[in-house]
Amino acid sequence: MNSHSPESEGSEQPLIGHLIELRNRLLRIVISILMIFIGLSFYANQIYSLIAEPLIRFLPETTSMIAIDVASPFLTPFKLALICAIFISMPIILYQFWAFVAPGLYRHERRLTLPLLIFSSVLFYSGVAFAYFVVFPLVFEFLTMAAPAGVEVMTDISKYLDFVLTLFFAFGVAFEVPIVTIVLVWTGISTPQSLSEKRPYVIVAAFVIGMFLTPPDAISQTLLAIPIWLLFEIGLLFSRLLTRKNQKEEILK
Repeated sequence: MNSHSPESEGSEQPLIGHLIELRNRLLRIVISILMIFIGLSFYANQIYSLIAEPLIRFLPETTSMIAIDVASPFLTPFKLALICAIFISMPIILYQFWAFVAPGLYRHERRLTLPLLIFSSVLFYSGVAFAYFVVFPLVFEFLTMAAPAGVEVMTDISKYLDFVLTLFFAFGVAFEVPIVTIVLVWTGISTPQSLSEKRPYVIVAAFVIGMFLTPPDAISQTLLAIPIWLLFEIGLLFSRLLTRKNQKEEILK
């Protein structure tokens, strides 16, 4: 007797179809990253020099960056090229993610999810740019000036890359505050009124984050805390607009 019923076979087919689609979309993501990485690999050293420029600018003329490990001069720039390829591929990655989940969403969810994905990419890149152009000069000027007398600042290229990537990721995530705010309201976890009442805690948290991610001086801490607070206010504004729009749609129904 055949133990497989037509219902079970019908349920297995959609699952296999979803897995095949997921595999294809992951394959497209990997191929896009590899293609971009191959193109960037020819300029790996130049890309590393560009990333290292905020520190090199403040190094004493008699010092330079060093490579402690034997393979670091070769591997570190290629590691950076791969990470840059992933960063550049982020719109493709988000689109593939969107295309995979979109069929299972309601129309109003699809209408909001795609702009959120695009907006989150823009905010992440903005956070990375803010770290490079605003925070890095402040951090590295402070760190090089704070070195004790008789100590020459000579940073290992691999450790420097790990440090700047950590800051890039931290600021990129910190700039996602508006998305988090909107999602909290959209999913019903919170309300604009409730978030507005928590504004003092958000401001304190922004300065605490600035204290941990920047040198211990008021200027650099404020340069990070104020954007986080302003981004929270922007997210709160859009959350209120979204709530009013949903209320109008409910009334029209």
